[in-house]
Order: sequence, then structure tokens, then C-alpha cells
Amino acid sequence: MSIFPDVCAVKLETSLTALELFERCQDEPYALFLDSASKTHEDARYDVIFRAPECVISSKKNKLTVSGNNQSDLPKAPTHAADMFDYAEQLMALAGRYEGPDHLPFQGGFAGAVGYDFGRCLEVIPEFNTNEYKSSDAALGYYSEAVIFDKRRNEVWLVAPEQGVNKQKAYWEQSLTPTSKNPLKLTSAWQSNMSEAEYHTKFNAVQAYLLSGDAYQINLAQRYQASYQGCEWAAYKQLRASNNAPFSAFMRTPQSAIISVSPERFLSTSAAGEVQTKPIKGTRPRYEDSNKDTASRQSLLSSEKDRAENLMIVDLLRNDLSKNCEPGSVKTPKLFTIESFPAVHHLVSTITGKLKPDCSALSLFKGAFPGGSITGAPKIRAMQIIEELEPNRRGIYCGSIGYFSQHGQSDTSITIRTLLAEEGQLYCWAGGGLVSDSQAADEYQETKDKVSRILPVLTS
Repeated sequence: MSIFPDVCAVKLETSLTALELFERCQDEPYALFLDSASKTHEDARYDVIFRAPECVISSKKNKLTVSGNNQSDLPKAPTHAADMFDYAEQLMALAGRYEGPDHLPFQGGFAGAVGYDFGRCLEVIPEFNTNEYKSSDAALGYYSEAVIFDKRRNEVWLVAPEQGVNKQKAYWEQSLTPTSKNPLKLTSAWQSNMSEAEYHTKFNAVQAYLLSGDAYQINLAQRYQASYQGCEWAAYKQLRASNNAPFSAFMRTPQSAIISVSPERFLSTSAAGEVQTKPIKGTRPRYEDSNKDTASRQSLLSSEKDRAENLMIVDLLRNDLSKNCEPGSVKTPKLFTIESFPAVHHLVSTITGKLKPDCSALSLFKGAFPGGSITGAPKIRAMQIIEELEPNRRGIYCGSIGYFSQHGQSDTSITIRTLLAEEGQLYCWAGGGLVSDSQAADEYQETKDKVSRILPVLTS
């Protein structure tokens, strides 16, 4: 018995871009735009618009909530948030059939956002800081409707319930009347939750933990906050234009808006069970002067410190993948490659694997969350130290946004370069991995470099 509608895929005839098309639903609850905003990045193939979920599974303070129109048809939901992905798996097994091209990445399934703090449902982490955010720790919607822009094939597809597909096709193909949106305007200056002196104090505390053998690497982040007025979607478009990030996303929830210009993939799976993760660890600033920029890039590529830092996270993620991948299938085909973005150069490695027959994209995600590149190693001890040293919860920062299609394909980001907008407040974070030979001044400057195409853009 299926509890969600049968879906089909039809081609859309539209001259609008995905960015323009999302305008018509950007203010709807749980409207989600996965935007491969880069024109050149190897992973920037699909833009996907999701709207009108059949149901939404959300978690807050370790409690699971299910909302939607067909709740009476759903299996009874567990109460604990830790069971969220198992319940999503149960619902996915009751999905309707799909008729359409096999190559489409999304054929009905779950999509949404999972905040870093959902990780405390999965691991034992102390609670030094209160959860001050109104939005859910995680929210996954089951979507029967999505618009997919395939930039390699130059095609646009609508996935929608078979009953009513022509009506939805007409909705998406109708001409769009431009509406003026109030630009987002800051009404206060950005304020960090730690001064430079306080950062240095926390840096020294991290070094003490590293010296005592508690951890090999610890990620330390600061949070910026400003009040604002205006449209969050307008802010997303500004940041998108200045960052060109392949894992950009915008999500509207009843409590908030999430604005992400992330360069980092967390996990992807193919329908055949092929797994990939691409941790970023290692950063240098970009320069307008081409000689300085080349020197900065080369400095990162040849840095023994950054390579060692990257390799620690590669080892951690190889271990995380091995929980759900076939023995011997986890490989590292690319170590220490440079990916360049408008603000910074990054050092990136690629790890692959093959899912076990009894494992899924959802179980893989649960087993590896949160991503090791934004915690440190070993993961649980690093998370405990992060909770002790950072003054505020991370919320959506260092979590993930993405989709899980019913046919097995998935793609998720690490939500770095990501902002949360709620109740007139805008939050943005920046951090980095600290190791024993890190220098406090360099690491502090790196956090500034990472948001150099975010904070000033919105300030102006």
C-alpha cells in the first residue's frame, strides 16, 4: 500500500531560470531551492525546486513531530528525534510509483535541512548552551513535486503527482509577473559572539586539549549577529551572485529562512549505491592581483600543516562511510586538490564507497552526521569540546541541506557559509579546524576570509 501519490515526470517549456522560477513559491512554507550556482564547478549540474510537501518530519529538543494533510494515513511516528531517519525510511518504503526518465536525480522523496545540533540526538554531548533558535533542529519534507533544471542536457523537468500533473505544468509554465521585494537591510552592525582576545583564549584552551591527547583536531567557530528588515530571498540573490557556490540553497520554514552559499558536498549517493563525500579542510584567501592569488593557491597546495589537517578528516570520514559501505569499497581517489571560489581557495579530498545491500542513503547520512570536516577528530570528543568553548549553539551552521530520492539517489551539503534569519535577527558563522601547529592570528584571520563575500555584501 502506498501512502504518497504516484508521480510522473514531464518536460517543462520555460524560458525562465531556476532562480526566476523559484520566485513564485519562495514565500511558501517549506519551499526549498537547491541551487548549483557555479557555472564551472564539476558538481554544479542540477538546480531543483521543491514545494508543497505531503508531510514534514521535524525535530526540536529531541522530540519528533509530524505535520501534513494526510497524517491519519501515516504509520505511527516515534517520539524521539534520533529515530527521524529510520521513520523517513519507513515512509519512503510506502511511496507511490514513479514514471519518467531514469536519469532524473529526484523522483519523489525527502528533502530539507538538518542542523548541527541534531547531532546531539545521535551522540552524547553535554548541554552548556540553551537552544535559542525558534526553528527546528531538523526538518525533512516528503515532496511529490519538484522542478529539475539539468544544465548538462539543457532540459527542465517537472516531477508531480500523476493526478493533476497538467494543472501543475500550467502553473510552472505561466508567465511570471515580476514583484518588487524589499531588499534586505541591516538595522544594526554585525557583532561577533567573541572578541579577538576571547578567540585567542579559546584557541589556547583548544591547544591544551590537543596537547593532552583529547583530540587531534578541533573546529572552533564564531557567530556574527545583526538585526535586519526586508526580504530574505533578496539577500539570497545578492549572496548567490557574489559567491557562485555549487551547493547553494534557500529554504523557507514557518519560523525562519535559511540562506546558504556552501561550497562543500557532504554526501551523495547514486541509484546504484555509489557513495561520495568531498571534505574541505585547508583555506587561503583570494587576491585580485593574479601573482598574489597564484602564490596563495600554491601556499595551500604545498602546506604540510593543511595536508595533515585534511588527512585527519579523510581518515575520520573513511571510518564513517565504512559503517554503511561494503568492506574494501571505501577509496580515496583524490587527495589534496584545490578548488577556488570567489573569496578563498580550498583544499579538497574525495572519498568514495559502495553502499551495502541492506543500507540506504538515509542510513548512511545518519551514520556520518554531522560531517567530520566541521567537528574535528575524534568526532564525539571534538563535539564535546566545541559545546564547552563556543558561546552559542550552532543551529543550521555545520549541518546539512539536500535531498533523498525514493530511487536511492541523494545529494547533501555541509552548511558552511550559511545564514539563519528569524524574528528580525540574522546569524552567520565562520570557523576552522585547529591542530597543534596552528597559529592563533592566522586562524582568526581565516574565519574573516571565509565570510569576506558575505558580511560586507549584506552590509552594503
